[in-house]
Amino acid sequence: MSVRSGFVALAGRPNVGKSTLLNAIVGEKVAIVSNRPQTTRRAIRGIATADDYQLVIVDLPGVQRPRDPLTERMQRRMERELTESDVALFVLNGQQGVGPGDRFIAAAIRNAGVPAVIALNKADVLNRAQTAAALEAAASLDLDAEIFPVSALRGAGVGPLVAELVKHMPEGEYLYPPEERTDLSEQVQLAELIREQVLMRTREEIPHAVEVEIDEIEEREDGLLLVVARMWAETESQKGILIGARGRMVRDIGSAARREIEQLTGRRVHLDLSVRVRKGWRADEGLLDRLGID
Repeated sequence: MSVRSGFVALAGRPNVGKSTLLNAIVGEKVAIVSNRPQTTRRAIRGIATADDYQLVIVDLPGVQRPRDPLTERMQRRMERELTESDVALFVLNGQQGVGPGDRFIAAAIRNAGVPAVIALNKADVLNRAQTAAALEAAASLDLDAEIFPVSALRGAGVGPLVAELVKHMPEGEYLYPPEERTDLSEQVQLAELIREQVLMRTREEIPHAVEVEIDEIEEREDGLLLVVARMWAETESQKGILIGARGRMVRDIGSAARREIEQLTGRRVHLDLSVRVRKGWRADEGLLDRLGID
């Protein structure tokens, strides 16, 4: 049996449901979910495999005007992954209409010269008239693309969308072993799960100013998985917010992240989580290299 396999560049503005859609297509959680900009800093690959296809879906860092070495790297990665993909999956929020950010992404897809498919997300909360208006707005982006109303959260419409993506894949062999669901290292996966809890609990500048690094992963003889991690903040005041009154914030982040890590690994976990200050880490090329943000 022939297999169609290739790369799908997943593009869209913040808070349109890209990571939720990626997880729905893959069938398990490979990307953290948040409504904060910069949630996706790395190009996260989720791998969806069936008997006759394998889609390697790259959840691209958000498209934005670069402001520092971190966002410059994110922008370069977005452009590179888009150009090298077999098809672009452009996600729109059906509730929000089309804005300047969407038109900017549509232009980037046209400039990359790749075929496109549009997913109109959150279609489950739209009535018939709203759906018609959203479809018309999507068509106005001037992309030669089929449009699929979907609900990433509920999984509705994902099947037909996947079938359309598969049509754009070249025939070949599996690019990854069929059992793999992501190419992220274990360290990055665990760091992302911790950062997700930071995004859920903080606001204003904190989500943008925090990164997480895993220092150690050790399996003990009794089966317990020891994870030593640190959260990097840029200022002492940010560190204070992350620690919280009497250490409550860092404990809450750690407890929730530990449960997520246990669910991912199927193991009992002890998470040793600390907060450190590294001024200007977003401009620290060496740290960005170490964190896998290329």
